[in-house]
Amino acid sequence: MKKLLSTIFALAAFGGATFAVQAQDIKASAAAGEKKAAMCIGCHGIPGYQASFPEVHKVPMISGQGAKYIASALNAYKKGERKHPTMKSIATSLTDQDIADLAAFYEEQGKKAGTAEGQSAPQPSEQVAKLIEQSKCNTCHGQNFNTPLDPSYPKLAGQHADYLYVALKAYQTANNPQVGRANPIMMGMAAQLTHAQLKELAQYLASLPSELHTVPQARFR
Repeated sequence: MKKLLSTIFALAAFGGATFAVQAQDIKASAAAGEKKAAMCIGCHGIPGYQASFPEVHKVPMISGQGAKYIASALNAYKKGERKHPTMKSIATSLTDQDIADLAAFYEEQGKKAGTAEGQSAPQPSEQVAKLIEQSKCNTCHGQNFNTPLDPSYPKLAGQHADYLYVALKAYQTANNPQVGRANPIMMGMAAQLTHAQLKELAQYLASLPSELHTVPQARFR
């Protein structure tokens, strides 16, 4: 486990250094991102909107996620490290500047919608507490699951349970051209758990006070 944690910190440092180099050339603009978000709002701007691939689940709330995480996720779809036909098609159409602008927009939109500060969190069941300890979830995602160790990691608190379940299962999926996620840290974590345990963990995370929101766009209100 010590070796695994060392790997996590090393990857975080490397990812931060890479982002810093890219940031020297790109200046993100939330205002520009708002103008580019038309392709996103049809799913992420409708409260309760459900996708049907790879199974029926609510699309993730992205308003309030950190800009570095949103950029990291879009780049992962672009490179094929996250497999999802629709998201890959969208991500490959974006330039690095587009990604930076969209990421800045959704981070800023979430701040305007409010934070989880001062809200009390429910205590996990004994079983869930053991799963969190076993998987070392807090190591990367923070004690309250709203303050990740590195900004390129996602906030998990309050995210839709069915989406979290689908995402966690994707880290267990191999040799599938359309489904799967290739992050080695998460693959190692998810491999330890059954689907029933993943679902239980996802349901607890979804119950926590959240920084995440779905902000309806004017045309969908």
